[in-house]
Amino acid sequence: MSIIICPGIHTQELTENFIMAWRDSVVHSLQSPDSVNILVYPAEVFSSLSAFHILQFLHQYLGDRLESPVIFICFSAGVVGAIAAASAWQLLGGKIKAFIAIDGWGVPLWGNFPIHRMSHDYFTHWSSKLLGGGENNFYADPAVEHLEMWRSPQTVQGWWVDSSFGEFPCNQSLTAAEFLHRLLVRYEKISPESISTKREMGERGLG
Repeated sequence: MSIIICPGIHTQELTENFIMAWRDSVVHSLQSPDSVNILVYPAEVFSSLSAFHILQFLHQYLGDRLESPVIFICFSAGVVGAIAAASAWQLLGGKIKAFIAIDGWGVPLWGNFPIHRMSHDYFTHWSSKLLGGGENNFYADPAVEHLEMWRSPQTVQGWWVDSSFGEFPCNQSLTAAEFLHRLLVRYEKISPESISTKREMGERGLG
């Protein structure tokens, strides 16, 4: 399985912080033998908005292995290009296990695959849901700055909202990193020993 990370328009350091925080949570709580490949899309300037470039990135690293399941984790502007790329990849025969949008405010999210939203405050959560999203989502409470969701998800406290209960959602308090971890557990068991992180430039691991 491959996890595709699509950053927004910000410094590379924030993305590295995000992956380290998430990877640490995996190392401390999962024991699966399955292999997971983390691919970081090297967003430059406004390429995060380009579905064409993200799709090209998928072809570069996954080739014709369309049967290999993919999970998208996207942030801010990266949500724009990634949702279109995910739909295009699926139309080509690719398997999208899940699409996780972090602070993709104002971006319509519709697709024939599971979609989850993570928001930096309740207003973003509520207003974004009007444009599509799955039953299981997260919002920070207390509210945090937009970039904090990507810089330090392990310190962002908030609520898991499960709207499958209809008019009265089931809420659970946890951090953004914990929410992300639990979603990934739901879709695939991940082994700490088998996680590999590749970057397009030199395929350098993060730690």
